[in-house]
Amino acid sequence: MAAHSTPHYHNQPGVPQVRVGAKEFMCVGALPPFDHPHIFIDMGEDNDAICPYCSTHYVYDAHLHGGCEPPECAFEPGLYSASGAEPAIERA
Repeated sequence: MAAHSTPHYHNQPGVPQVRVGAKEFMCVGALPPFDHPHIFIDMGEDNDAICPYCSTHYVYDAHLHGGCEPPECAFEPGLYSASGAEPAIERA
């Protein structure tokens, strides 16, 4: 299994801007079951990007080292089911 994975972010809180510590990431829109297709965003040379589905404005901040601000906008794939319920088992 790869030691590195692509970070996933959402904008469930509806904030005007999500600062992220990665230039390549996945946007999921909102939390399941209200998420949009999970799309890959690559900022390239730019320091910001807007999701074409949900219009979330992502701004790169190297100090976040892969995290995000607000921190609740980080999404962990597999932690939420299609119904939005959390899993019965804990993840390591």
